[in-house]
Amino acid sequence: MATIRLWFGRQNFCLLKKRSFLLLKLIAVVFAVLLFCEFLIYYVVIFRCNWPEVKTPAYDGKQETLDPVLKAMFLADTHLLGEVRGHWLDKLRREWQMERAFQTALWLLQPEVIFILGDIFDEGKWSSSQAWADDVKRFQKMFRHPQHVQLKVVAGNHDIGFHYQMNTYKIKRFEKVFNPERLFSWKGINFVMVNSVALEGDSCNICSEAEAELIEISHKLNCSREHFPLYRRSDANCSGEDAAPADERDIPFKERYDVLSREASQKLLWWLRPRLVLSGHTHSACEVLHGAGTPELSVPSFSWRNRNNPSFIMGSMTPTEYALAKCYLPFEHTVLTVYCGAAGFLVVLILVHLGLLGSPFVLGWKLLRKFKTT
Repeated sequence: MATIRLWFGRQNFCLLKKRSFLLLKLIAVVFAVLLFCEFLIYYVVIFRCNWPEVKTPAYDGKQETLDPVLKAMFLADTHLLGEVRGHWLDKLRREWQMERAFQTALWLLQPEVIFILGDIFDEGKWSSSQAWADDVKRFQKMFRHPQHVQLKVVAGNHDIGFHYQMNTYKIKRFEKVFNPERLFSWKGINFVMVNSVALEGDSCNICSEAEAELIEISHKLNCSREHFPLYRRSDANCSGEDAAPADERDIPFKERYDVLSREASQKLLWWLRPRLVLSGHTHSACEVLHGAGTPELSVPSFSWRNRNNPSFIMGSMTPTEYALAKCYLPFEHTVLTVYCGAAGFLVVLILVHLGLLGSPFVLGWKLLRKFKTT
């Protein structure tokens, strides 16, 4: 009787040990996949991005010092979801992705100044005071940065509303949080941040004030940063993996909605004489030339909710030259593929443990060995 009890005890111990070992393997696989997909993948992908090199004048024997290079990072259209249209799971997922991407880029790339080109929030144009405060709190957590790094934010239509939704209260509420400077200068480089929503051209009070500010500073500027793109007919001439989908590129843009009006665009180019324009709003990339060859680059959305392949722009700038490079974030379908592969592996692991896949595998191995020996 004692022998039978001992045998059953050993059997139970072996079964418990086997189950514990399986549980440990499952936990290890789940932890490793989560660690990679939710943390390490951002380092793996962004580590491949490098600051572009700026062309410098050839040394002529007299030049003692080179112009200092400013490292600037540009991203757009984060669209932090609000309380009305934002499902809690969607908010949790998208904001975690953007937070990890931003913090990883800060740590790896060490930019000196960061520009966010509008539409920081998705519902700022109608959010209540409490909802606005909640959205701001989440933004400040996600996009926290060291004191020596400058963060400059441009207002977008989702932040303060389109022309007829925009009012002084919404603008002041935005400015109280982000304290946007119309003119920002660093290392001899001038940046103008334009409230392009106000460039309606109908002489409304806010529009008149915005135009007066631009005229006042236009005499001393040579760079421009926007939210709305300057006028163009469509994205027909845009190409690349992060351009608008092919079936959307020929759709005409609406002036004052998708792009600035032709008149407002011409005014900006005349007033500011920019050597480079960067804009957001369309969620897709595009490079165009305006006027006498002024380049404009539309920066794609930084949110996976708007794109499968978000990205940001890295700019190395001096008072006379600049160079731009694009840094892609992890593709969302890559993360989903890893999760699906891991789930399939776990299912196979469990089935093998239960003995449901053992016999076919053994039979297949025997047949393979028999085939090799014949």
